[in-house]
Amino acid sequence: MISKNQIKYIRQLEQKKFRKREKCFVAEGPKVVGDLMQQYQPKAIFATDEWIKEVESCDYSKLTTVSPDELRRISFLQTPQQVLALFPIPEQTSYLSPLTSHLTLALDSVQDPGNLGTIIRIADWFGIDTIYCSEDTADAYNPKVVQATMGSLAHVHIIYTDLLQLFDKLPKDYPVYGTLLDGNDIYQQPLSEHGIIVMGNEGNGISEAVRQRVTHRLLIPNFHQGPSAESLNVAIATAITCSEFRRRGTK
Repeated sequence: MISKNQIKYIRQLEQKKFRKREKCFVAEGPKVVGDLMQQYQPKAIFATDEWIKEVESCDYSKLTTVSPDELRRISFLQTPQQVLALFPIPEQTSYLSPLTSHLTLALDSVQDPGNLGTIIRIADWFGIDTIYCSEDTADAYNPKVVQATMGSLAHVHIIYTDLLQLFDKLPKDYPVYGTLLDGNDIYQQPLSEHGIIVMGNEGNGISEAVRQRVTHRLLIPNFHQGPSAESLNVAIATAITCSEFRRRGTK
């Protein structure tokens, strides 16, 4: 049985200011909750008998059994999926992982929760474990973002920061890649084993200030002859860019 106060508390977590205050976010469904449970201890679990019978182990002291109707009352999904859990928002680390030999992503004002969630999932797929986000990028712990990651949020560090300050801390010759319409064909450019790949806003691309910090301007060429789409969705562009780096054998 779930109480009215619990329902109210969970529904309030849809708001960024409440998530920030409570340092807590919502995840739903066996896949997403299961992956996050491997990385973080849930603060609370609300699940139907169906999920409880199938799960191998969980902290039963945090578990509240709910009916399908009760789950619908707290779910942010059109079709609830057996389980909803509350997890602590990870503490932001301040380290600069780009100073190692790894690739990282930087998102400059990516606004759409679905795009952000998909980019986190893409980063996970291509073995990129850190994403730096500008302060005005969508909140990674928004329920829509969490669901779009399909559990990849458990495997990728999300760090909100001032991107200009981040770039200013990098060594002078550190490669900063950016996808720009006036860039050079990505399939013909040398790509390094380390660096930051910057992806920009859905409508405006990379901001002018950040663009000035880009040292390697890349273009995903349009192969269509004649009228075509003006640009690619930012998540799709991220996937193509990461794939090309990995195809070259970069770490």
